[in-house]
Amino acid sequence: MTTDATPAVLFVCVHNAGRSQMAAGFLREFAGDRIEVRSAGSLPATQINPVAVAAMAELGIDIAAEQPKVLTTEAVQDSDVVITMGCGDACPFFPGKRYEDWTLDDPAGQGIEAVRPIRDEIRRRIQQLVGELLPA
Repeated sequence: MTTDATPAVLFVCVHNAGRSQMAAGFLREFAGDRIEVRSAGSLPATQINPVAVAAMAELGIDIAAEQPKVLTTEAVQDSDVVITMGCGDACPFFPGKRYEDWTLDDPAGQGIEAVRPIRDEIRRRIQQLVGELLPA
C-alpha cells in the first residue's frame, strides 16, 4: 500500500484511450479519494477515444478532459494493484503487486452500440474491485 494507506490502482491498456480510461473514470466515481487512480498505455494514443467519452457520459461520468499517458516503471512501482487490458508483456512486473489481466474487447474503431457492453463489463469489474479494496 502507499504510505498513507490509500490503495493505488493502475489501469493499463495499449493506447490508454478507451478501456483504461473508462475503468479509471468508474473507479474515481465509485471510490472518490479513498483509492488513488492511475491509468497509462504502452503506446498511448494522441487523444482519448470519443466513443468511450460518449459511452461514459451516458452514465453521467465525464472523462473528456483525460489525456492518454505513457506507461512508466514508476507508475507500476507506486501502485498496489495493476490491472492490464491487452498490453501484453509491455507492463513491467514487480513482486508484491497485485496483478490482474482483464480480457476485454478494444473499443477502438467501434461504434457506441459495441462500446456500451464493454463499458458495462468494466463497471461490473470496478464495482467488484471497490468491494475488495474498501471492505465495508
